[in-house]
Amino acid sequence: MLQQSTLAFIKKLTKNNNKLWFEENRHLFNDAKDDFEKLVSGIITSFGKVDSDIAPLQAKNCIFRQYRDIRFSKDKTPYKHHMGASFDRDGKKSGFAGYYLHIEPGNKSMAGGGIWMPEIQQLKKIRQEIDYSWDEFRDIIQQKDFKNIYGELEQGEFKLSREPKGYEKDNPAIEYLKLKSLVATQTLTDEDLVSKDLLQKIVSAFSALMPLIKFINRSLE
Repeated sequence: MLQQSTLAFIKKLTKNNNKLWFEENRHLFNDAKDDFEKLVSGIITSFGKVDSDIAPLQAKNCIFRQYRDIRFSKDKTPYKHHMGASFDRDGKKSGFAGYYLHIEPGNKSMAGGGIWMPEIQQLKKIRQEIDYSWDEFRDIIQQKDFKNIYGELEQGEFKLSREPKGYEKDNPAIEYLKLKSLVATQTLTDEDLVSKDLLQKIVSAFSALMPLIKFINRSLE
C-alpha cells in the first residue's frame, strides 16, 4: 500500500508545479519517492516469483524521473503530476514489452502494460507473430483472468483505420493487426492505492498480462 501522504504530495505538486515550491517541499518529495520505491521493490520481489524476467530488476532502475523533458514541449511545467514505474525484461530501455504502474490521484492510476508504439520493424514482427499464431494469441486475450481484469486491448488512437499493407481484410486477426500498440490497463482507484491489498492487486494484474508479454517478446527475439 501507499501512504496517504504520498497521494497528498502528488496533488499538491499538481497545483504548485514550479521549481520554487518543489525545492521548498523537497522533503515531502523524498518521503513520497521512498514510499513509491518501497512499493516497486515489493512488486519486483512478489511478481519476480511469477515472471523470472522481472526478478533481477532494481526499483531505482524501474522508476521514471519526476522531472519532465520540456525541451520540445509547449508545456513548460517542470514536474510530472504522477509517479510511474516500468518493469521490463532487461530494463525499461530494452525495447521489450513489459509491465507498467502509474500513480495519479483522482482515480487516474492504473496497472497494466504491453508495448507502446514500437518501431516499425518491431511492429512488423509482432503482426507477423499474431498472423502466424492467431489461435494462440486469441486464446491469450480470451483467458478468463485477462478478460476479468482488462476486458480487451486498448484501441482508439492505437489503431489503423484500415488493414496494414500485406494483410487482407478477411484475415481473422485483422482487428488486432491494425493495432499500432498492444496495451492493456486496469484502473486503480485512490482507495486501492492505500489498501493493504494493493500489492496483490498489482501482482494479479501483471500475472494475467504475462502470457501476452511473453508472446510479444517472443516475436521480437
